[in-house]
Amino acid sequence: MSVWKHKYLISALVKRDIIGRYHGSTMGLLWSLFNPIIMLSIYTFVFSVVFKARWGTGTGSKTEFALMLFAGLILFNLFAECISRAPTIILANTNYVKKVVFPLELLPIVSLGTALFHFTVSLCVWLAAYTVFFGIPHLQVLAVPLILIPLILFILGISWFISSIGVFLRDVSQVIGVVVSIMMFLSPIFYPISALPEQYRAYLNLNPLTGAIELTRGILFNGDIPAASQLLPYYISALLACYLGFAWFQMTRKGFADVL
Repeated sequence: MSVWKHKYLISALVKRDIIGRYHGSTMGLLWSLFNPIIMLSIYTFVFSVVFKARWGTGTGSKTEFALMLFAGLILFNLFAECISRAPTIILANTNYVKKVVFPLELLPIVSLGTALFHFTVSLCVWLAAYTVFFGIPHLQVLAVPLILIPLILFILGISWFISSIGVFLRDVSQVIGVVVSIMMFLSPIFYPISALPEQYRAYLNLNPLTGAIELTRGILFNGDIPAASQLLPYYISALLACYLGFAWFQMTRKGFADVL
């Protein structure tokens, strides 16, 4: 499978997916900007005003809490959007299944492309807010792709696996919905991992989103570029997940037409 070979097809499908999602709405693509702002406002109000939660930096700033929260949310939303769509992505495109020439493995990539568009919009919102309240971000924010690339590989691998299973087991979409909700609260989005007792941190680190969120926050706020020793295991596990997910998809795709 060559992503480069099908780059124009992927680009066209991603564009169609994004436009189709907002087709007919009055504000169109502006919803991709308003949605993260609205959700950020709601979460910030609930956790910092109602529950009076504070980040572990000692400043007690609601603005800082909001940006810390948003930094975690945009990464989680990238993951959640792809994984939530994965169980039904083949079922929703059954017309492609019987077209021998269509590379079905591109469908999760298209879903990822749409999610990356929303991620980029949300990251721009974060950078704009940081600039307004704290000044121009440091140049180290350009290192965010170091964390994003392995996360993308991991998401792709899981998406290929789940999209394949979803063809044969229709209940997978219900299970994934519950799993995504659980992962939101078992990821360090609303709290830093340092807020947990030491004996629980090892379990939270089993969540693949934990490292991505913590390392990204370190880059965005402190300019902390992760060391190679931190990134190497992350990249190896992401590449393995991507390879195994793709291999499973290719092995099972022959049965799609029979089931559908």
